[in-house]
Amino acid sequence: MARGRHESRAARSRWPLIVGLLSGVMVVALGGVAYAAFRYDRSMEGRILPGIRVAGVDVSGMTRQEAISSVRASSDLELDREISVRVNGERFTVTARELGRRAWVEAAVDRAMKVSREFGWLERTWHRLREEPIRRDIELRVGGNGGVARFVSRTAREVFVEPTDAEIHLRNGRLVFGEGEAGAALDVKRAEELLAAALAGGSSSVRLSVHDVEPKVTPATLGPTIVVHLDTNTLDLYDGFRVTKTWDVATAKPGWITPAGEWTIYRKAVNPTWYNPALDSWGAGLPAVVPGGPGNPMGTRALYITAPGLIRIHGNGQTDTVGRYVSHGCIRMINEQIEELYELVPVGTKVIIMGSRPPGVAEGDFPDTPDGSDTTA
Repeated sequence: MARGRHESRAARSRWPLIVGLLSGVMVVALGGVAYAAFRYDRSMEGRILPGIRVAGVDVSGMTRQEAISSVRASSDLELDREISVRVNGERFTVTARELGRRAWVEAAVDRAMKVSREFGWLERTWHRLREEPIRRDIELRVGGNGGVARFVSRTAREVFVEPTDAEIHLRNGRLVFGEGEAGAALDVKRAEELLAAALAGGSSSVRLSVHDVEPKVTPATLGPTIVVHLDTNTLDLYDGFRVTKTWDVATAKPGWITPAGEWTIYRKAVNPTWYNPALDSWGAGLPAVVPGGPGNPMGTRALYITAPGLIRIHGNGQTDTVGRYVSHGCIRMINEQIEELYELVPVGTKVIIMGSRPPGVAEGDFPDTPDGSDTTA
């Protein structure tokens, strides 16, 4: 009996040791598992937790760079989306990227990476090993329209239609009276608003509007135009499209030219000084310079025009030469008449010389006497 009691007491004394050993084994085992789990979590630190999406793109288990590449490939579809822009009968194509649209991909991926900080390492390991999704969708910020103003500015230049001013001009030897036409210009502010809205709303087409650009010069504001008719030796003064004055003039004699075409008054002079332009030919017997005054060959007024050959519209003291073909190219008027014309036309006035000297006329002839008869006035 004593032996049995002794064995029973010995057995009971071994149980704490066994339990301690088992507990130690379990602690070691759990510690090993925990350590392995910890090491696993550390090894996965650079990868995104399962079940996380960025703008709908599943980036589970991806590294930062892998996630950026995947999300960027998706966002590029939006940034390279084409927008059809129609304006004034023309069509332009532009992408959202060209209009300044941008996607902040890196920032969105960084937010996805930071989600793991919301969990402890055991939870992270649990989700990874069991592939249990977090179910988190990170928004991708897309915005910007810095290219809209540049695109609108460039488009505005391309669609701009210059208005046409009213004018009298020479075409194929005939006077043409142009009423003028309105031009067209892009409504820039409204265009920028519509394109910005298309970017934000995902529209694929935009129609932009233009507004009329009125001409600066209309028939009512055209002002004076001088028209010289070489076939009749007359000068018409137009106000707008209406003739207000007509005078007889002298023009070039045979062998000389009063040049037909469209010219402009670039200078005006009262009592102009005459400089002899042909000291070695037809002006050989005349003074080199004649000051302004009664004896001046250009009379009391001169209008200098851009026609080649030093052509002037000027007065003269020999009233009997006006109306004839007698000059070396200039257009002569009676002094009293050039003085009246002088006050009515500013520098910049258009001068149209048209027609031609009738065939067969001689020096000193009038336009209606090509046979040379009745050459006195």
